[in-house]
Amino acid sequence: MESRHDSSRPVRVVIVDDEQLVRMALRLIIDGEPDLTVVGEAGDGNAALAVVDEQRPDVVLMDVRMPGRDGLVTTRELLIRPAPPRVLMLTTFDSDDLVLGALRAGALGFVLKDTPPARILDAVRTVAEGNPVLSPAATARVIAAATGPDSSRARDRSRETARQRLSVLTEREHETARAIADGLGNPQIAERLRITVATVKAHTGSLFAKLAVENRVQVALLVRDAED
Repeated sequence: MESRHDSSRPVRVVIVDDEQLVRMALRLIIDGEPDLTVVGEAGDGNAALAVVDEQRPDVVLMDVRMPGRDGLVTTRELLIRPAPPRVLMLTTFDSDDLVLGALRAGALGFVLKDTPPARILDAVRTVAEGNPVLSPAATARVIAAATGPDSSRARDRSRETARQRLSVLTEREHETARAIADGLGNPQIAERLRITVATVKAHTGSLFAKLAVENRVQVALLVRDAED
């Protein structure tokens, strides 16, 4: 995915969290960097939608659990809008079930609230460039550990839906999707499939278009669902 951020100016960030102290701490961390700037804050989902509409940030740091409109619902609403911001979820270990839903909706990853400041800053920069903050393989491992057992019927529905969506792919696109789900970058995929990096990029762009997804994490989740 190509970045929508103009690298000639600082990355514009909106912080969404119902705890004021968390917002203050994140603002201090982010505003201390010359290439990042906080352009707004919100304490709940409704306020977040208004602030994003007004400020048009590059990245939204979104708390998962908030009273009223939670981070998952807010993320879904943001990501169906034209030219949406990148969303980076803020979570604790006990809320990763909601993060799974956010990743499916198009969020580019998540960081734990006790993550060291330097890694939070790196995550914001990575997301601003349109890249997931974790490799698909690492994301899949966290998701697998965090997702509780679904009913057999629900798993069957998810599997069938994923297989139907993947059925439109060519054999080479299937191989590319599988490699993405394995956490490989473009050079490694090119080596595995014995094709050029440019061809990998072409296949990946075709994957995004055919599957109606925004990023590699969503591709990895589809492959995982199809194989469950």
